[in-house]
Amino acid sequence: MSPADVTVSAERSALPTAHARGSRDLVARLARPAIGLLLPVAAAILWEAAVRSGLSNGRLVPPPSVIFQTFVELARAGELQRHVLVTSGRVAAGFAIGVIAGTLAGAITGYSGLTRRLLDPTLQALRAIPSIAWVPLFVLWFGIFESSKITLIAVGVFFPVYLGVMGAILSVDRKLVEVGRVFRLSDAAMVWRILLPAVLPSYVIALRSGLGLGWMFVVAAELLGASEGLGYLLIDGQQLGKPAEIVAAIVAFAIIGKLSDWIIVIAAAPFLRWEDAFAAQK
Repeated sequence: MSPADVTVSAERSALPTAHARGSRDLVARLARPAIGLLLPVAAAILWEAAVRSGLSNGRLVPPPSVIFQTFVELARAGELQRHVLVTSGRVAAGFAIGVIAGTLAGAITGYSGLTRRLLDPTLQALRAIPSIAWVPLFVLWFGIFESSKITLIAVGVFFPVYLGVMGAILSVDRKLVEVGRVFRLSDAAMVWRILLPAVLPSYVIALRSGLGLGWMFVVAAELLGASEGLGYLLIDGQQLGKPAEIVAAIVAFAIIGKLSDWIIVIAAAPFLRWEDAFAAQK
């Protein structure tokens, strides 16, 4: 047998192995997200069993079957889709405004010591103000319509993004900055070629934190003066004595909040492939 035949035979024998390995990798990638469903699914099954067995009457905390039926009824009436779209639109608008403002403020204060000493104490004091305390002021300024709600969400998103960006810039390795100065990089080049890649992992975490607070602040915004949205569903369920509707709205918040967080993680993944960081055992 010639060397060429040996090579071809080896390649053919390796094909099934490579194919099997690829199939296992695909199954593993699909199974990883499913692991995160184990805890909530197990809790739902246990609570359903507790209600059906008579350990609880399920009046104040309805079982998953009742919550699912509530979802179906709201979806058939078109209410669920309408409230989800309204709340998601408010969070998206407030998140965009808060991210832009927080990124700019964090970059400026992180890069300039003078600006940091000038602005950071005031911003830290404003950060300590509870979200609900802003509501009366924003209602007076912007009315009870969308502007006040979006502004409140933007405030909630702003502070974690601002802190994340400023802290990430301040923690950049001093040697990297010195290398940029040795090569006489301009301020813009220093930001683009050194600071931005160095702060990107922390920036993604700041975005996720800001998004989480955005979903929290939208509840405060919709609890006062809203006629649409998942927060309105919470109030409607409370006033009409419908605990299933309240829990359904909470579950909807959890689902779309997790989906939005997952979108950020997926969108940022291509920009973080260069990162050589510790990863937990898979």
